[in-house]
Amino acid sequence: MPAKNVFHDAMIAALQTDGWTITDDPLTLHVGERDLHVDLGAERPFIGATKGTDRIAVEVQSFLNPSAVADLQQAIGQYAMYRVVLAQQQPDRPVYLAVPQVVYDGILDEPLGQLMLTELGLRVIVFDPNRREIVRWIN
Repeated sequence: MPAKNVFHDAMIAALQTDGWTITDDPLTLHVGERDLHVDLGAERPFIGATKGTDRIAVEVQSFLNPSAVADLQQAIGQYAMYRVVLAQQQPDRPVYLAVPQVVYDGILDEPLGQLMLTELGLRVIVFDPNRREIVRWIN
């Protein structure tokens, strides 16, 4: 089992404040002999509906290494792997990359980050780890 991200608990609190129930911590996916561990699985009732739920997978990334580009490469690689596996196993559960506001305001708001968001169609949750709240959803 991989170590939890430094912002793991802050992201849980932010999701719960936003009305989500954490269902998996981590969300484990099985592919052949391999297990993949997405940081979180969450669900909440459809807004305005009496039946059904929204379900998401959330990969929390901190971007604390000296190279923001290397962190972005690693985050995109994990995100892409989880998105492909989830598309087969749980097609109703999109994966989101969760990043602190400072990361979004940094590399993800720069031309390289915006290119990745646009061309790869990344879903992103921007959160404030200190206030433990979601700042923005990017679909």
